[in-house]
Amino acid sequence: MYAITGITGKVGGALADALLDAGAPVRAVVRDAAKGRAWAARGCEVAIATMEDANSLAAAFEGTQGVFILPPSEFDPLPGYPEARRVIAAVSTALLAARPGVVVCLSTIGADAEQDNLLTQRSLMEQALEKLPMPIAFLRPGWFLDNALWDLASARDEGVVRSFLMPLDKGFAMVAARDVGATAAALIRERWNGVRTIRLEGPERVSPDAIAAAFSAALGRPVHAEAVARASWDSLFRAQGMRNPEPRIRMLDGFNEGWIDFPTEDGDVLKGKTKAAEVIATLVEQDRAAAATSLKRIA
Repeated sequence: MYAITGITGKVGGALADALLDAGAPVRAVVRDAAKGRAWAARGCEVAIATMEDANSLAAAFEGTQGVFILPPSEFDPLPGYPEARRVIAAVSTALLAARPGVVVCLSTIGADAEQDNLLTQRSLMEQALEKLPMPIAFLRPGWFLDNALWDLASARDEGVVRSFLMPLDKGFAMVAARDVGATAAALIRERWNGVRTIRLEGPERVSPDAIAAAFSAALGRPVHAEAVARASWDSLFRAQGMRNPEPRIRMLDGFNEGWIDFPTEDGDVLKGKTKAAEVIATLVEQDRAAAATSLKRIA
């Protein structure tokens, strides 16, 4: 049995799909029963738990060959990351109680960065879980290509991708969520001792200009990338409702300045198969399908 947290998201869902396709038993760990119904219909066990509740997590992890930990994303954390620390404490306690065969934890590129930034939340998770007396693998993917969803509306309606990553022609380590899920599915079925760290990016580096070009091809209209001036980030993020934008700003600095990255010549970095153009084409197809469905409802 494999317990999967975050199963309703793209990575957790792709992981669960791969396990089910292989005939492996899956326990869907969800916050409420309604979110588990679709997985129950596919033959999964369903466990109700929250990532801040050690007791419910321990019950969800009990008797499993492997557990997948997908920590919730907190994009506007309070200083000191108290939200992440609560999750870390609950997950650590639950894993110690349940003692699964192996643990695969979704971490991130930049988890090894020395400078404080938004991704420090994953650094703290790694530092806590690596002390546990069980086999643990930290999967560190690059920037998710699926984040291009944030740019779809402006690309479609205005022909522009407003990028916080720069220079616009710089290639960044990016990867598709489907490749992250597939890699996690392979990892969780392996057996090892101690702690492993797996770095994963896509088949090629991707620049903001390349993202714009992929949108142009998928949408059939000119699309260009436009850098968002760093001096505007703080006021822009605060206008969007953020209380503490500094960790997010420092994360973006890390990508742009190069201290959040994988070594380009490191042969141990795994490469996914999905290219940026495929991910963006899928996003555009889904957007068109949703628009067509909406029009039918109005008619």
